[in-house]
Amino acid sequence: MKSRRQFLKISSLSAAGLVFGGGLLETFADNLLKNNQSYFKGPYDFARTPTYCEVCFWKCAGWVHKDENGRIKKIIGNDDDPSCNGRFCPRGTGGVGMYFDKDRLQTPLIRTDERGKQTFREATWDEAFDYIASKMNKIKEEHGPECTALFTHGSGGKYFGNLLKGFGSNNIAAPSYAQCRGPREVAFLATFGQGINSPENTDIRDTKCLVLIGSHLGENMHNGQVQEMSDAIDKGTTIITVDPRFSTVAGKSKHWLPIKPSTDIALLLSWMNVIINEELFDKKYVEKYTFGFDLLKAYVQPFTPEWAYGITTIKPQQIRDTAREMAHAAPAVIVHPGRHVTWYGDDTQRIRAVAILNALLGSWGRRGGFYNPEKASVPHFHLPDFPKPNKNWRDAMGGKYKLADLALASGVCQATIPSPEMSCSIKGWIVNGTNLINTLPDQKKTIAAIQALDLLVVVDTMPMEITGYADVVLPECTYLERYDSLRISQGRVPSIALRMPAVDPLYNTKPAFWMARELAKKLDLLQYFPFETIEEEIDWELKQVGSSLEEMQRIGVKLLDREADDLYFGEDEDVEFNTNTGKIELYSTALEEEGFDPFPVFTQHPEPSEGFYRLIYGRAPMHTFSRTANNPNLTDLMDENSVWVNPKVAKVWDLKNDQYVYLENQDGVISDFKIKVRITERIRWDSVYMVHGFGHADKRMTRAFGKGVSDTQMITNVMIDPIMGGTGMRGNFVTFRFDNKKAEV
Repeated sequence: MKSRRQFLKISSLSAAGLVFGGGLLETFADNLLKNNQSYFKGPYDFARTPTYCEVCFWKCAGWVHKDENGRIKKIIGNDDDPSCNGRFCPRGTGGVGMYFDKDRLQTPLIRTDERGKQTFREATWDEAFDYIASKMNKIKEEHGPECTALFTHGSGGKYFGNLLKGFGSNNIAAPSYAQCRGPREVAFLATFGQGINSPENTDIRDTKCLVLIGSHLGENMHNGQVQEMSDAIDKGTTIITVDPRFSTVAGKSKHWLPIKPSTDIALLLSWMNVIINEELFDKKYVEKYTFGFDLLKAYVQPFTPEWAYGITTIKPQQIRDTAREMAHAAPAVIVHPGRHVTWYGDDTQRIRAVAILNALLGSWGRRGGFYNPEKASVPHFHLPDFPKPNKNWRDAMGGKYKLADLALASGVCQATIPSPEMSCSIKGWIVNGTNLINTLPDQKKTIAAIQALDLLVVVDTMPMEITGYADVVLPECTYLERYDSLRISQGRVPSIALRMPAVDPLYNTKPAFWMARELAKKLDLLQYFPFETIEEEIDWELKQVGSSLEEMQRIGVKLLDREADDLYFGEDEDVEFNTNTGKIELYSTALEEEGFDPFPVFTQHPEPSEGFYRLIYGRAPMHTFSRTANNPNLTDLMDENSVWVNPKVAKVWDLKNDQYVYLENQDGVISDFKIKVRITERIRWDSVYMVHGFGHADKRMTRAFGKGVSDTQMITNVMIDPIMGGTGMRGNFVTFRFDNKKAEV
C-alpha cells in the first residue's frame, strides 16, 4: 500500500492553485495588476500578440487576444499562415487552458527522497542550476561529457541542444523519431532520396484519390491536411481508408477496407501486383525516373489479390477495385505515408511499399500527389565549433541502425542501462517537454534506466509522471508567456512565424532560452549563447531576411518567395534524385548495402491467444498525446478514454456499454485504473481500440489522475525495426479483468 506521505510536500503549490476556481479568476488577475505594475507594460499592452501553437508539431500561427483588463481571452488563427489559413483546431483554441491550469509547476524543485516518491523541496533558480552544473561536471570528469543526453519535444530543444553540444555530447533525441515517424523518413529517403518531414508535403487540396492506411485524418487534427481534405471531399475526391477501425475519415470514404491488423504489407504488395500486371502504372514516369522496375515486376508476381485475401481478409475484388481507383486518379493520387508508423517492427519496409506505390502511380513531384516543399533560409548567428564527441548512443548499441539519421530515444534509454557490453552507460538526462514514462514503450525498462542515472533534470510546464523521478524540476512558463525561436516551416511557400509573450510568466516559471543560458553560465559555456536575450537573437535573424522583430510583432507571419518555380516537376524535366542511382529506387540499393531486403517483405506476425485482443491505439481531435489530458478547456471535451469492443466480443464477456473494466496484457501487466467500455461495430472482433494519453498516475494532475487506462502501460512487447531501430508497439494483446488483483502464485 502506498504511503499517504508520498505526495509533493509543498503546501504553496496546492494552495496557490485555488485562486483559479470558479469566480476567483477575476480576483487573481486584478491582484496581479495591483502587485506587479510591470505586468502589462511594453509588448503586453498589445490588443493582440502573435504566437504559434505548442500543442502539436503543426505549430499553427495565431493571435492571442486579451480583454480590456489585459487578461488572456482567446487564441485564433493568423489568416496569413499557410499552415492554418486563419483556423485553429480544438486543441489550438483550447491552448489557453495551459496558461490557466491550476496544477501547473510553479517553482524549481529539488528531490529529497528516492526517485518516484514525489517528495521535493522548493529551490531558487540559482540553487537548482548549481546542483545541475555540479552533477554534470562530475559526470564529465568521471565518465566523459558524452555520458549525458537530452530528450526533447518542443521549442526549447534548440537551446538545450546547443547547451549539450557545447558540453561535448550529441546524444540528443526526440521521441517523435523512434516512436513515431522514423521508419517513414528512412523509407522515403531510401526510395526518393528525400524524407517527408513536417508538415508533410502532401498535395491533398488537388488530389483526386487519397489513400489512408492507418492515418486518422480528422482525429489526429493535423490542421492543414484536415482543411485540405475537407476541400478535396467537396470537389469529389475519392478516399480509400484501410483501418481495422471505422474511423472518422472512414465515414467520409468511398472504400473502407477493415484490414486484419499486421497484414498491411500483404495488401500493399497485392496492389502493386494489380497495378503492374494490368499496366495501370505511369509508364512514361516509371521509365524516366525509376530504377529496378523489371525486378519489381518479377518480385510481385506471387502477390495476387487472392493471396492477399487469405492474409488480410480483404476480398480480391475490393483489392482490384481500389487499385484501379488509384490508377484512374493518377498522378493526382496520394498513398499517404502517415506519421505514427511504428507498428509491427517491419515498419520501414511497410512504408517502403507505400513509397513504391506512389512512384508507380507517378505522384511524387506531381500536382495532387507530393509537391516539392521549400523551407525559409534564415541564417543563424555563427557559434564557435562544438567539441567533437568521442562516442554516442549508437556506439553503446553496437553500431546498429546506421540508416537512422537522428538519435533514437529508445536507443539512448537502452544505452543508459548498465551492461557488461558497454564501456560506459549514459549517466545524466535532461528531459525537456516530453513525459517519457508515457512516451517510451516498456515502462519497466524506462524506469530501470532512470534509476541508473546520476542526474535527471526535467523541464516541463506540468507535473507529469516523469517529474516524480527527477532530481531537479525546472518549471517552464507556457508558450503564451515567452518568446521562442522562429517557426521556420516547410510548405508550398516558405514562411516564418513569431511567438512572443502575451503576458508575463505566472509564478516563478521561466522560458527555456533563459534556463539554458543561465545553466551555460554555470558550465562556462556562455560562448554558445552570444545574445543576452532571445529578443536580440530573433531580431538579428529577422534582419538577415529583410524583416525585424518590430515588424513580426505586428504581422506575426511573413511569407517569403520560393527560390525557383519548382513546386512540381516540369513536363519531361530531367530530375536527379539523391539516391545511389540518381533515380527513384523501387529496388533499394541503400537497403541492400546494409544487408536488408531491397523490396518490402511480408512476414506473418503473432496472433492473440484465446480471450485476448490486439491493442490498437490512436488519437482524439481535442488531445495531443498525454500532454493535454489535464487541460481544463480540453478535458471538458474529453476527460477519459474508453475501450472500443466489438458486440460479438462484448456478448462473450457479458460486457455492457459504459461498464468499467481493467485490462491485462499478454505479459500479465494489469492496468492501474479502470476504463469505460464502448460497444461498437466500428472495431473488428479481433481487436480493441483506445485513445492514447490517459491513465495518468500522478495525483498532482487533478483532472487527469486515474482517468482511463494508459495504453503505454500495456505496451511491454516492443518489436524493434531492424533497419532504423523504431519501436513497433502494436504487437500487444489485452484481455478484460473485473478487478486489478494479481493472481495468487
